[in-house]
Amino acid sequence: MLTKEAARAMKEKTSKDAARLGPESLRLGLVATDSLRILGLQTIFPEGGAVEVVPLTVPGAMDVAGVSIILLDSACTEHFFELLAAFRRARPRLKVIVLGLEEDHAHIQRVIGAGAKGYLAHTASESEIRLAIDIVQDGSVWAPRKVLARLLESSAAEAAATKNGGTPVFTRRETEVLRLLVSGHPNRVIAEELGIDLMTVKAHVGRLMRKVGVKNRIALTMQAVNRKLIGE
Repeated sequence: MLTKEAARAMKEKTSKDAARLGPESLRLGLVATDSLRILGLQTIFPEGGAVEVVPLTVPGAMDVAGVSIILLDSACTEHFFELLAAFRRARPRLKVIVLGLEEDHAHIQRVIGAGAKGYLAHTASESEIRLAIDIVQDGSVWAPRKVLARLLESSAAEAAATKNGGTPVFTRRETEVLRLLVSGHPNRVIAEELGIDLMTVKAHVGRLMRKVGVKNRIALTMQAVNRKLIGE
């Protein structure tokens, strides 16, 4: 456990570091007990880059400032789901991506249902880790497609209602954004591909969700695929 003095010092350092980093930078918290896991993430995101990895203890993660996403290694505690619930109560805006050994879809679905915004296996590649962080940072969820489909089953009534409303009409740019979104690209990549800024991409995604009649990017993607909204 951290002492009050140590926790205060960590919080002050985090605040100063957050002011030093630019607006496009990301402070990525990491809660893990395996030193190799910590070293691996620091290798993927070296010091001085756009992403700064901040090793944290469980108490420190509850209070740390300037961190919007945390990678949480499920092996760090025997009471993992209780810890997820504690994060949800204490830091409801914090986006948690879980690292774990389990690759069973039912287990991953339970993790997402408990409040995590993403799940990565310990064997995940560097490209998967980067993409998952991008997707979660954009406000969506990173998980196997089958898991996402199961999570969306609970919104079947909403899907039926939107279907009865007819096929929405998209502009050419909205279609381009939707096509890239369905392909799994985060906002940053969509912006680069189309030569537009991030705020414009977010505005297009917002309009797409309103036209399709859904409340999040996951439902938008699944509806676009299931209803063939972007053609073949």
